[in-house]
Amino acid sequence: MSHLITLFEQHSYLILFIGIFLELLALPISGEFLMSYAGYFVYQGKMNYIFALLTVFASGSAGITVTYWIGKAGGYKLIEKYGKYIHLGPERYNKTSAWFERSGSKLLVIAYFIPGVRHFTGYISGISKMPFRKFFIPAYLGAFFWGVCFITLGKVLGPKWEILHQATSKYFIIFIIVLAVLLVGFFAYRFYKIQIKNFFIHLLNRLNKRLKIIRVTEVSLIILTLVFIGLFILMLGLAQEYLYNEFTQFNEVVEYMVHSVIFMSWMKGFLVITPPFALGSIVVLTIIVIWIKGRNRGLEFLLLAVSILGAKPFHTTVMKTFYYLQSIGFVGKFHSSNFPDINATILTITYGTCLFLLVRHSKWNFVSIIVPLIGIVLLVGVAIVNIATASILPSDIVGGYVFGSVWMFFNFLLFEMLRLIVEKIDCYQK
Repeated sequence: MSHLITLFEQHSYLILFIGIFLELLALPISGEFLMSYAGYFVYQGKMNYIFALLTVFASGSAGITVTYWIGKAGGYKLIEKYGKYIHLGPERYNKTSAWFERSGSKLLVIAYFIPGVRHFTGYISGISKMPFRKFFIPAYLGAFFWGVCFITLGKVLGPKWEILHQATSKYFIIFIIVLAVLLVGFFAYRFYKIQIKNFFIHLLNRLNKRLKIIRVTEVSLIILTLVFIGLFILMLGLAQEYLYNEFTQFNEVVEYMVHSVIFMSWMKGFLVITPPFALGSIVVLTIIVIWIKGRNRGLEFLLLAVSILGAKPFHTTVMKTFYYLQSIGFVGKFHSSNFPDINATILTITYGTCLFLLVRHSKWNFVSIIVPLIGIVLLVGVAIVNIATASILPSDIVGGYVFGSVWMFFNFLLFEMLRLIVEKIDCYQK
């Protein structure tokens, strides 16, 4: 790789063209690395942004066109002769070809962004006898978008581009595993559609019979339990990252991107939800709505009080736990004494609890989807503003959001359990 980088510095456009072209022929070359490195050269003024984009577009278009004609020239003969040995005889191939002709052109645009898929997209398109007029527009558009994405990313990140590669490589194996599972599931559905449909119809019938005897409260309890477990696992992961001081790369990349391309002065408007007056206002509104609705008043007031009043003691307990682990030599020096951020924790718990209580009795299903999405957007906006103006570490804010969510959903779970117990007691007394 070092030899390739040296060549790249001497013959930038030529190496970029050859590297992209060879990768699309299925050679083990990282096109994303070359393009982001070219973007870094654009940042340094060693390459022209437009010429770099045109180079990637020309190379990607040429590479995928060559593989298309290779597949079209000799692919089907190989299927007829050897396909039966890999369970891909002419009959199944014809079904696959028909599916690819219907949907494959739509996938060509995004195939470039999937490692291990873009290398064979041209071959499969040719073997499937997709008409070239239907092939070249999405294929060339995909090459253009691929180049714009990674060259622009390298240009925007500038000197931080290598840190991004190091950070993303840490999770590359996980990405490959998830991608492999998705691909296996996708092709299993394509080839065994009828069997899978029958299985799920049978499963849904059984679930329907079961759900008829399960009340809505019990379903909510199951959902909340799954969400809480997921958040708890995420919290443990963040705690491990914090204890071993592994947030450095994440913080550097996020801070650089926020200061370079994301933060704008108008975004300070997100801070309108952070003052004590705003937090107090939504709490008062929630109290009024609970009283007006008149359903489970005692339990809902209890949930509101325990969640919000317990936020600071919960945060203090977390901080003391981290410092205790440090005192017994479990870890070295922490990268921050503000993890998880107290303001982010309180903000998450206060707004999350209030929104939960405000929408849980709504008659419109879309409200329970739209309102949480709006809340997430607001929290992301507040995080960006705090990173840009208050010099708060991104990892501290993310920690505050995640730890706060764990405390919040823990209380939601207890609330639903108490409500279920109360309802059963009432039914028993009647």
